[in-house]
Amino acid sequence: MDNTSHSKKPKVFYGYWIVLVAFLLFFIAGGAGYFAFSLFVRPLQTALGWSRGEIMGAFAILFLIQGIASPFTGRVVDRYGAKKVITVGALTIGAGFILLSFMDELWHFYVGYAVIGVGMAAAGQIPATSIVSNWFKKKRGLVIGIASSGLGVGGFALAPLFGSHLIPEYGWRVSYLALAIITAVLIIPLTLAIVKTKPEGIGLHPDGAEAPDVIVANNISSPKPSVGLTLRMALTTPAFWLINISFLASSFSHVGAVQNQVPYFEDVGFSVTLAAAALGVNGLASAIGKFVFGWLCDRMPPKYAWTLGLVIRLGCIVVLMNVGPKSPVAMIWLYSVLAGLGSGAWLPTMSMLASTTFGMASYGAIFGMASMFQNVGMATGPLLAGQIYDATNSYNTAFIIFVALYAVAIPAILALRRPKLKPS
Repeated sequence: MDNTSHSKKPKVFYGYWIVLVAFLLFFIAGGAGYFAFSLFVRPLQTALGWSRGEIMGAFAILFLIQGIASPFTGRVVDRYGAKKVITVGALTIGAGFILLSFMDELWHFYVGYAVIGVGMAAAGQIPATSIVSNWFKKKRGLVIGIASSGLGVGGFALAPLFGSHLIPEYGWRVSYLALAIITAVLIIPLTLAIVKTKPEGIGLHPDGAEAPDVIVANNISSPKPSVGLTLRMALTTPAFWLINISFLASSFSHVGAVQNQVPYFEDVGFSVTLAAAALGVNGLASAIGKFVFGWLCDRMPPKYAWTLGLVIRLGCIVVLMNVGPKSPVAMIWLYSVLAGLGSGAWLPTMSMLASTTFGMASYGAIFGMASMFQNVGMATGPLLAGQIYDATNSYNTAFIIFVALYAVAIPAILALRRPKLKPS
């Protein structure tokens, strides 16, 4: 039973099994959801005759639906725990990919990605960061960085596999079915077997400590109460809005560039194999970046770690917009490394900004609301870039807009001041 305490301390702290599950949740979100999408753009154009703007509409739907569902998901995880939420989410993601494998019309495409968006909200960053944050207090930033590196590893592993082998050899329908199978196999069994939302549920304490933090009053010890703001309280603070303005503007720009990089590289004359390999390097650098930025968040205020990430993101777009038909391949690798490191910055810093600025009392709800703002940016940036391309046959205007938005994102986060926290 969950409430029984362990008489013998396990050799491996159970929290590390939680980190493994969180890593796999991010692996699917990154590899199957985020990085894989751009690999299907040109095959769908060729097979079904859709424009890039129409195809990027599905990416917008994916992240808009995920964003809309995120605050609700955060509340459900806070109230009922993560296991059932993650399981239902993984089943929903799989169902969405199966729908995509049978589609023939554009509206089928949109429905499929709407279903996947609901599933990603339930089996993605909100439950993953919630359970990891509950199990670790010391070096929380580093552990979240390790878990969230699954996003980049997913891109590194799946982008070359799908871009160079599965899609060219077996087609996009079989490839979508493969994504459904990978999701089900990696997520559902381990979630059911391992996930415990809080260590207290199995008689353990955060970080594997022998006893929880306590406060003493009238010679009676009691657990230290959670300290933090409710979602309603957080919404009234300037800090909440500054954080979300920064992430919305940056995600609009960064994801708008990354999700159009494969067709852009092909447009200027590079092969699809090289474009897929560049996406894989992006994923690997993202995994490294999440580890590094998680580590930085334990050693400096998270807002400064995020500022560094924003500068790197800005640099990658400047490099990308200067790649042309005669550019050396080294420019593509430079862009991919910078884009990956910039991608690695957001999740550890966003999670740590939520927990250190507002506390853990309503972490799921607050992080879920922040995810909604970020997902709006992720949804609309690629859509705008695709529509600009359809209208002008060029991404240049989109790239200029993306660069300009960092004049909003960087000052917003530097202006952040932490509000006073209260016990819940």
